Amino acid sequence: MTAFHFHPGDSPLLVSMPHVGTDLFPEIAAGLTAHGRQLIDTDWHLDRLYDFLAEAGISTLMARYSRTVIDLNRNGDSLYPGQSETELCPLTGFDNQPLYRPGCAPDDAEVLRRKAAFWQPYHDKLRAELDRIKEHYGYALLWEAHSIQSHVPRFFEGQLPDLNLGSGDGASCAPALAEGLLSVAGSASYSAVLNGRFKGGYITRHYGDPAHNIHAIQLEISQITYMEEAPDFTFREDRAAGLRPLLQAMIDYFITAQHHRK
Repeated sequence: MTAFHFHPGDSPLLVSMPHVGTDLFPEIAAGLTAHGRQLIDTDWHLDRLYDFLAEAGISTLMARYSRTVIDLNRNGDSLYPGQSETELCPLTGFDNQPLYRPGCAPDDAEVLRRKAAFWQPYHDKLRAELDRIKEHYGYALLWEAHSIQSHVPRFFEGQLPDLNLGSGDGASCAPALAEGLLSVAGSASYSAVLNGRFKGGYITRHYGDPAHNIHAIQLEISQITYMEEAPDFTFREDRAAGLRPLLQAMIDYFITAQHHRK
């Protein structure tokens, strides 16, 4: 079974959703705590929130399996030195609760097996699609779609801004392009920040290469803007209907602004 869902498009943009997956293998689920099996840290319902991508002809790459199996947006190195982080194969959730029953956590060999089975195929496909896009257009754009609960004391104090753009402090996306996205995000009634608590994960930082015409941006959305947060995890179309047009405007800007830069 494939480790991802891929829908091809005819746009210079690829949208990646590495944390939207919810599938678990029975043998992995058997080792999880009851809390771990809830998959609380999923980027819930992003496929529904971004349901306009297919009609816009934008390629999408979405994880099939839960980040509890392996985190596709990590490589084992620290993203935020000195701050709390989760592992390549997370052992605890964002609430610091253990995900595995005693004695069931993956050992080094299991981590390597999961990386080969799930992590590598996703990254191989991501690399291949970016290369295809760049060959066709002369440049490629990568949009890393993420979401997180509005309050996660492990990672940040208080309530997270609604829209959190990350460009690795300018390393993964041309600063003018990222600042333009921030301006679009701030034009509506949502709070927005660029390179705040979230500056982009491994995917953004690894694949973004502005000097070689690959621009990668991460958008971490506060889940309260489009859904009921834990413990319900239900999608709220009434909330999403307000946010979705802004996401469309941001993506339209990302595509058209870079087109005019060429």
